[in-house]
Amino acid sequence: MGIADGRVVVVTGAGRGLGRAHALAFAAEGARLVVNDLGVRADGAGGSSGPAEEVVAEIRARGGEAVAHGGDIATSAGAASLVAAAVDSFGRIDTLVNNAGFLRDRMLVNLDEDDWDAVVRVHLKGHFLPLKHAAQWWRAEAKAGRRAVARVVNTSSGAGLLGSVGQGNYAAAKAGIVGLTLVAAAEMGRYGVQVNALAPAARTRMTEETFAETMAAPGEGAWDAMAPENVSPLVVWLGSEDSAGVTGRVFEAEAGRITVMEGWRPGPTADKGARWTPGEVGEVVGKLLGEAGVPGAVYGAG
Repeated sequence: MGIADGRVVVVTGAGRGLGRAHALAFAAEGARLVVNDLGVRADGAGGSSGPAEEVVAEIRARGGEAVAHGGDIATSAGAASLVAAAVDSFGRIDTLVNNAGFLRDRMLVNLDEDDWDAVVRVHLKGHFLPLKHAAQWWRAEAKAGRRAVARVVNTSSGAGLLGSVGQGNYAAAKAGIVGLTLVAAAEMGRYGVQVNALAPAARTRMTEETFAETMAAPGEGAWDAMAPENVSPLVVWLGSEDSAGVTGRVFEAEAGRITVMEGWRPGPTADKGARWTPGEVGEVVGKLLGEAGVPGAVYGAG
């Protein structure tokens, strides 16, 4: 009996890396899984059913229940079929973990429109559409008198919170996911749905080149602080009934550290009570900035 015992959990991008770690962790806590993955390369090209099917086989070999889903969750049809796979296979959906994504890193002056569209599509639209279709199912259940105890865990990034040089498309999409999370938490609570976001740091295909030195695998016998499995316990807890009352929050998880992130809120303020002149603005803004905290550094900024 685990904290996710009997829950039906959908994880997108679950064929490798963080998604795979999340799926296996949920299964170990008694959940039944829908493992979604297109099996694309790190830049989103290609595709294979192999990764999702391998994770399903791994869960079943350990005595768990799981089915594979190979639909494109950044399309309405694919997202709808994802929810249908859970309902058809297990009778319902309790937890949605939005995790799918890939990278196409370029400095902004070299970033092609297609690379912008592709990354924003898989990360931001690929969060919105599964969330929308799951929410429609939970709303229908609530209207039928069967209010859900549902959970959504979205995957943002430190790049979305602070920015990251060479990742303008990715950072913009991940920042958008935070905004989506806040709106969804406010709108969906009436149906019994809690929505939170996670900014993970771990060694995966998406990070191994960007953070090659800081995320390198340890020597034999050492604790692997950057293993994706270190992030999954927080995801499992957020996706379980044990997290009751926690919604609209953003967490950062890295190695053994969990942080509650605090977003934009009013800082130092000046109010003239009338319109400022441009000359006055420079003086007052300089004073306000002197009173304000220093922003976190953008990743990769020298």
